[in-house]
Amino acid sequence: MSRVSTIYLLTCAAIGVAGGVLFWSAAWVSSLLFATTQFYSVALAGLWLTPAVIGLRLLERPLAGLLVGLMAGLVAFAYLGTSLWWSFFAELPFLVVLYRHWRTWQYYAGAVVVAVVYPVLSAAYFNLWTIPLAAQIGFFALTLVSCLAGVALGILIADRLRHAGVARLARRAPGPRDTAPEER
Repeated sequence: MSRVSTIYLLTCAAIGVAGGVLFWSAAWVSSLLFATTQFYSVALAGLWLTPAVIGLRLLERPLAGLLVGLMAGLVAFAYLGTSLWWSFFAELPFLVVLYRHWRTWQYYAGAVVVAVVYPVLSAAYFNLWTIPLAAQIGFFALTLVSCLAGVALGILIADRLRHAGVARLARRAPGPRDTAPEER
């Protein structure tokens, strides 16, 4: 195994371990919110995107988000499937263009997609179709804001880590048309 791939895997593992700790904390708080005010538990949904976004933004390599999601899910073993599901949506906008472009808007596009898909798929769990239309709209809006905030947090952390020189050897080699993250 080459030095770069070892550094890449170790970087994904480190982000994944931190993500797993984040998942345990977020799940605990979300469970408390669900028990008291079911509607507001989705305010933390975007945190499930954060580790994958950090991995993707920091490393800019195919499947980095899913690898980080796998590692985070293994740390928070009860949430392995959930972690991979959310990580897939962070990865999706890059997969669609076959990892040719790494633009900031792509991270947010993944957040928008999952912010629509998640409420629809979990509607029965939240009894979403039985509440008034205004509350349904609020639920979708809260999910969207949460997902966008989770992505923004991931981008902020990854950019700070990149600026500090973390994982410099594990990143993909920039192409001729690539720009620095600040210019995206």
